[in-house]
Amino acid sequence: MDHIAPSVVKIPPEAKVKKKSLAQTVRRGAPLLLMLALPVALVAVFNYGPIYGLQIAFKDYNLLLGMRDSPWVGLEYFRRFFTNPVALKVLRNTVEISLLRLAFGFPAPIILALMISELKDSTFKRVNQTVSYLPHFLSWIIISAIFDALLSPFDGIVNRLIEVFGGTPVYFMIEPAWFRAVLICSDIWKGMGWGSILYLAAITGVDPQLHEAAIMDGASRLQRIRHITLPAIVPVVSVVLILNMGGILNGGFDQIFNMYSPRVYDVSDIIDTFVYRMGLVKMEYSFSSAVGLFKSLVGLVMILVVNGTIRRLGSKENALW
Repeated sequence: MDHIAPSVVKIPPEAKVKKKSLAQTVRRGAPLLLMLALPVALVAVFNYGPIYGLQIAFKDYNLLLGMRDSPWVGLEYFRRFFTNPVALKVLRNTVEISLLRLAFGFPAPIILALMISELKDSTFKRVNQTVSYLPHFLSWIIISAIFDALLSPFDGIVNRLIEVFGGTPVYFMIEPAWFRAVLICSDIWKGMGWGSILYLAAITGVDPQLHEAAIMDGASRLQRIRHITLPAIVPVVSVVLILNMGGILNGGFDQIFNMYSPRVYDVSDIIDTFVYRMGLVKMEYSFSSAVGLFKSLVGLVMILVVNGTIRRLGSKENALW
């Protein structure tokens, strides 16, 4: 058989796809760019704009002199923070409260999402989702009033139940031994439903055929959750964990500020409330800025450490970068 040379198809010049110029791309995406402009402007103004003011953490800031003419003092306010006994105590309280939130509050939305996903009645499932989301939209002022009424030693339902079983009423809101438990429980109640949305979305994306095949193989419900559902949501869990570790020093200013009192300062005073008192009450702006900068740097380091740990464990696809 004679060798047949492959034919070469020539593409006429007019049929070649022309690359779009930058002006054409911008013109075509103008509506999307306009929609993006406002969020970008808000981030630039409220997130990146204040970075310029961080220089007062290294200055002896004076309102009369202004930011530019205030004298530089270097790391003086950082040294004051780390040598201040009160500052060290609030740092310890912040870390302890954040770790308690992470230990008890982080798994709560995952467990709730797994429970809701196993419900068969669609109406009952929607009702449960709606009810669990509602506390997220309540302010901490309202939640503080609710817990204060529930835990009141005089007419609170919790102390009434304690008395029924022969116990002594406890004023949970001003008792140092119980106050952190109140913080953690109220935080879980408020954020558990809202936090479960991401996990429910990830669970919905699991291929139903995997569950059908597991059922045919005789797998129980718990076995299917363990070997199918949980591995499917690991990427989402990893990302949320990384972001939560970045806020390890965010003890929850809104919650604690509305719920604490001087009686429980020893166990509930955190960096944010300390910065509030030093910056806005005592007007020590340079000191409070130094503390806030330290907290942000710790958050950045924690994000890098956790992200690097996830990558080293062989889950590069689950890391942020």
